[in-house]
Amino acid sequence: MADKLIIFDTTLRDGEQSPGASMTRDEKLRIARQLERLRVDVIEAGFAASSNGDFEAVQLIANSIKDSTICSLSRANDRDIARAAEALKGANRARIHTFIATSPLHMEKKLRMTPEQVLEQARQSVRFARNLVGDIEFSPEDGYRSEVDFLCRVIEAVIHEGATTINVPDTVGYAVPELYGNFIKTLRERIPNSDKAIWSVHCHNDLGMAVANSLAGVKIGGARQVECTINGLGERAGNCSLEEVVMAVKTRKDYFDLEVGIDAQHIVAASRMVSQTTGFVVQPNKAVVGANAFAHASGIHQDGVLKARDTYEIMRAEDVGWTANKIVLGKLSGRNAFKQRLQDLGVSLESEADTNAAFARFKELADRKSEIFDEDILALVSEDNVHGDSEQYAFVSLAQHSETGERPHASVVFTVSGKEVRGESDGNGPVDASLKAIEAHVKSGAEMVLYSVNAISGSTESQGEVTVRLQNSGRVVNGVGADPDIVVASAKAYIAALNKLHSKADRVAAQG
Repeated sequence: MADKLIIFDTTLRDGEQSPGASMTRDEKLRIARQLERLRVDVIEAGFAASSNGDFEAVQLIANSIKDSTICSLSRANDRDIARAAEALKGANRARIHTFIATSPLHMEKKLRMTPEQVLEQARQSVRFARNLVGDIEFSPEDGYRSEVDFLCRVIEAVIHEGATTINVPDTVGYAVPELYGNFIKTLRERIPNSDKAIWSVHCHNDLGMAVANSLAGVKIGGARQVECTINGLGERAGNCSLEEVVMAVKTRKDYFDLEVGIDAQHIVAASRMVSQTTGFVVQPNKAVVGANAFAHASGIHQDGVLKARDTYEIMRAEDVGWTANKIVLGKLSGRNAFKQRLQDLGVSLESEADTNAAFARFKELADRKSEIFDEDILALVSEDNVHGDSEQYAFVSLAQHSETGERPHASVVFTVSGKEVRGESDGNGPVDASLKAIEAHVKSGAEMVLYSVNAISGSTESQGEVTVRLQNSGRVVNGVGADPDIVVASAKAYIAALNKLHSKADRVAAQG
């Protein structure tokens, strides 16, 4: 029987470290439910000690998700580990993932610790964690750039103390596949008790090789867990992409001879949900989940696919969820059909009032466009996370005027702490005027570092989805808004970003 490859998803932890990709507790739970549908083996739900918000998110996911192991990251100290264990109390299966840097550069410049101090800290931390939770993962941060002799000593010690999974991260994306695979192999061969733990790989994509490095760690190095994220989301150039690793192993089973438990038909839905929640658009030519992944423009290719699809397709689009339920609802669809589609998409709303509010927005949208797609529904429930009452700012209405030769003017009505206000401004275009109208009243002083527009589906009737990235006092946040009117979508996105800036949620940065 083929070995099983464990899929460890860190979208909610490492993926969230992308600039502006922070998620609310409810957004994290919604994505965790989709990961459970995917049958992800381990969900790294967050970094419980980093903030009260992250603690609450890990706790909520641990109490809600039943079929996946729920993991919390922690630094190698008693406070972080105890906080992680507390957040994980309600989990059916819990894992603490603790880490400490082991490369000479990190130990000297970041930790200001000697190698012997790091070794002792790693040993004591795993021992402490093992008394709280049975499943312990240990990561030597910047492991790939660590000295092999020292790394062997650390890993041997933490396995002896009870670590059940050993993860060797390429924290800065420096590795190349053959060398990384052999690095893992060398460690496993040299460490006497290496067979007492499952070996894991965690690769960053700075040189575009995260997936290749991960697969080399599996094939050459013998690792049996891959740490990855939906859409390759992550800081800098991102992480190893879950969908690419899974479909590589499934498609080339002849080479890898491994089983994966992932239900691939939910991959595209997970990709859409993460993209629309974080505002990170999936590039059209992205493998597996990009809009063009199964499109054939060349006449020769089209002819070949029509005659025999395997001439140019090594995977079936429907196997990863592309063709199912393309058009789902319209203006005559009832409340039960809407609720069922939310359930099919892995969206769970907290109360009947939330469902009623979402359905009201759906009916309003259905009056404006004839066909409602899955993407439209996800945008509806993501638009203000269905709990806009608690937000500092909320969009009400917009009026704008523009014509050739005249300077555009916009008037935007929105609420501040529940009280309606109006902002007005001219601008270089209707979008510019609308956002300046909001800023004229709010006076956030934030700098816009990204503005992007994406059509949610493929016609001129489509909703426009706008992402706005704001930066202020070192904080970077993304806001996403969707509406058939692109100017309105822009105003909604700007207000969503302002709400995130206003929340001032503090986080402690982690690596891995």
